[in-house]
Amino acid sequence: MTDDAPNDSGVPLARRAGASTARGPVLFELSTEVCNQVGGIYQVIRSKASEMMERWGSRYCLVGAYNPAAASIEFEERRPSGRWATLMDALERRGVRAHIGQWLIPGRPRAILLEHTLPPQRLDQIKYLLWEKHRVESPAGDPVVDTAVCFADASFHLVQAASEVWPPEPGDGRRNVLAHFHEWLGGLAIPMLRDQRVQAATVFTTHATLLGRYMASNDERFYDHLPSADQRAEAARFNVRGQHGMERACAHGAHVFTTVSPITAEECLHLLGRQPELVTPNGLNIAHYDLGHEFQMAHAQHKERLHRFTMGYFFPSYTFDLDRTLYLFTSGRYEPRNKGFDLCLEAMARLNAQLKSFDLGVTVVFIIVTRQPTKSINPLSLQCRGVLNELEDLCTHIMQDVGRKLFPLAAAGQRVDLDRLVDQYWAMRYRRTQQALKAPSLPPVVTHMLWDDAHDPVLNHIRALGLFNRAEDPVKVVYHPEFISSTNPLWQMDYDQFVRGCHLGVFPSAYEPWGYTPLECIASGVPAITSDLAGFGRFVAENDERSEEWGLTVLPRRGRAFHDAAADLARRILQFCRYDRRGRIDIRNQVVKRAPSFDWSRLARYYHAAHDLALDRSVGDA
Repeated sequence: MTDDAPNDSGVPLARRAGASTARGPVLFELSTEVCNQVGGIYQVIRSKASEMMERWGSRYCLVGAYNPAAASIEFEERRPSGRWATLMDALERRGVRAHIGQWLIPGRPRAILLEHTLPPQRLDQIKYLLWEKHRVESPAGDPVVDTAVCFADASFHLVQAASEVWPPEPGDGRRNVLAHFHEWLGGLAIPMLRDQRVQAATVFTTHATLLGRYMASNDERFYDHLPSADQRAEAARFNVRGQHGMERACAHGAHVFTTVSPITAEECLHLLGRQPELVTPNGLNIAHYDLGHEFQMAHAQHKERLHRFTMGYFFPSYTFDLDRTLYLFTSGRYEPRNKGFDLCLEAMARLNAQLKSFDLGVTVVFIIVTRQPTKSINPLSLQCRGVLNELEDLCTHIMQDVGRKLFPLAAAGQRVDLDRLVDQYWAMRYRRTQQALKAPSLPPVVTHMLWDDAHDPVLNHIRALGLFNRAEDPVKVVYHPEFISSTNPLWQMDYDQFVRGCHLGVFPSAYEPWGYTPLECIASGVPAITSDLAGFGRFVAENDERSEEWGLTVLPRRGRAFHDAAADLARRILQFCRYDRRGRIDIRNQVVKRAPSFDWSRLARYYHAAHDLALDRSVGDA
């Protein structure tokens, strides 16, 4: 595919971008997730910052909302100079309190964080103007809407002040300020800027339409019904008329409108009423994940930690061969149907029967990582992990004690009864600890005590399929309703280490505007499964027909019955289970070789094209 070629949605991925923009323009990239991790947009902006600086240098500035707790960790305030000091003075005169400094990420980009809380009277006045001039509703009492309106007001003043500090070029009218807004939460300043004819070029990127996410969660045939959807009626149905109106206003007001994937472009056309000019696919800073020749060793080391979890979680009830155990996982926010958790479980039930039938001698531990309200970690799981830790310490002590006694005897050439070298006290304690590790019940399918386990869709689906972690079942299920971190006593490892230790990531989403989870697997050298209903999967399917050969499977789901897709997914996972150790090593090697294809050094050009186009379109714009 060439840079200018349209994809199936009719949206070109990019037009040819020049090596650099003119020296004058300053790029402001605005989002409520700058220096403030909330969702996937944080990953997008953070990971590509170095590549943006490569092109824009000191003329690049990220703009976010000031969150004191997050800023204390991620932001370092600095005294501005030159035009940046002039800009900060102009904001102060306008009544906008702002902090300027560096975001403490690779590249240390300049960042401005805006204090965006407005007094009630001023907030109501802005909401009135949004309705009067743009017919955008902003319901009272909604804190998310209020945040968007307040941040929009502060962003408007920043861009307006910047257009005065960096005025258009005399003669040709070329704008020297380019403002790139992400999502409706960060983009509501766009209609305000256009209404006041502020001399700035604007780009708006939607990473997922708000209405599309609601509709997809409630319609298994969302994409089939999308062309005939009544967006106003659907917004009213889900009580998001105000937010939906804001997103439409952002999309229609920007000089250039982009989205992250061809499949999301379809939503934009039908729900927002504007076809995106460009698709700007998401990338990663692959160098952050690159361990060179040590990545196979890292997999082995982190897999050992997964083995420790397995021993503490399953071995109190029964044992199986860890050398023939495969770790598969899925993860994401708690949207069971959108994220494909339901399809994963259906496939695991089929895989369980198939592994029994084919008798491969393989055990699959399938882990679902998400977040749900919980009371605590399951006390039995916590207790077993504690006993396992004690058993490990005990074994270490016995080995050291026996080693000290054995060495001089061995050096003297004496025959030794090893059992006699273990003190009776330690032998008795060893047997008691072994006994304490035993549990009379089956391993639980959920690691935590849920607040409402009777109505939890994932847990109920597990129950309906009978995936109860019986000893005779080769497929074991672990539902972990909390994100994995090094402070979690069950895992004692970070999420990226957990990913590296697994053998396969499974993400057959039914709705996913992009999907970073399979991309993070690829960057870590772990093969993955995605779907053609995920933006990342669609992007790969359109650009690499042979991706399955090197470790990324794109499962066909569009226009396909649920159980047909589940059977296909089970078949593909069974095929992976047939690999021997050498085969799995080979596929990981191929995955690592392909990972640089998704680096920002290759994908940032789509953003460059959007910025060039916005600057071109804004020339002479009144």
